[in-house]
Amino acid sequence: MKPALTLLMLLWLGMAAPVHAAGKWVATPYAPARVVFEFYLDNPHKIGSALYWVRSLMNPLQEAPYNYSPEDLDIVVVIHGNEIVTVAKRNEAKYQDAVDRMRYYADLGVKFKVCGQAAADFGYRLEDFQDFIEVVPNAITELAHWQQLGYALIVPQIMEKTTDIDSIR
Repeated sequence: MKPALTLLMLLWLGMAAPVHAAGKWVATPYAPARVVFEFYLDNPHKIGSALYWVRSLMNPLQEAPYNYSPEDLDIVVVIHGNEIVTVAKRNEAKYQDAVDRMRYYADLGVKFKVCGQAAADFGYRLEDFQDFIEVVPNAITELAHWQQLGYALIVPQIMEKTTDIDSIR
């Protein structure tokens, strides 16, 4: 092939190759959240990670361009797994960070509800829980109730991190 023809073909191929634009930022027009979180964890120490899901919902909605106040958000957390021990008063020192974070969210209007049946399985009574906890008859019935009222159900998936981010980038 002649050099001029080769150059012409390479130029043509270069123009035919697709040019990809960068991603773009989209500010989805979110309405104030109406969410029920289901916490059913196998390990009480995972509650910190589950609480990050609450934060991940609230923080963007309170920032620009949404600027919702905590009072605009309607968030319920239903607790019925091994994390129940974190909201028992006698375990406060052991789970102090989680208790402080839940109390902070409760002060912003997040409702924390514990399954009464699960609490009984753990040997807890109403007076055993932190003052921001509401005990309900049953977690599954409670979850159904909030969903029937139109609340979105979010179930945090808490995984064990086995690979560091740098090695998979």
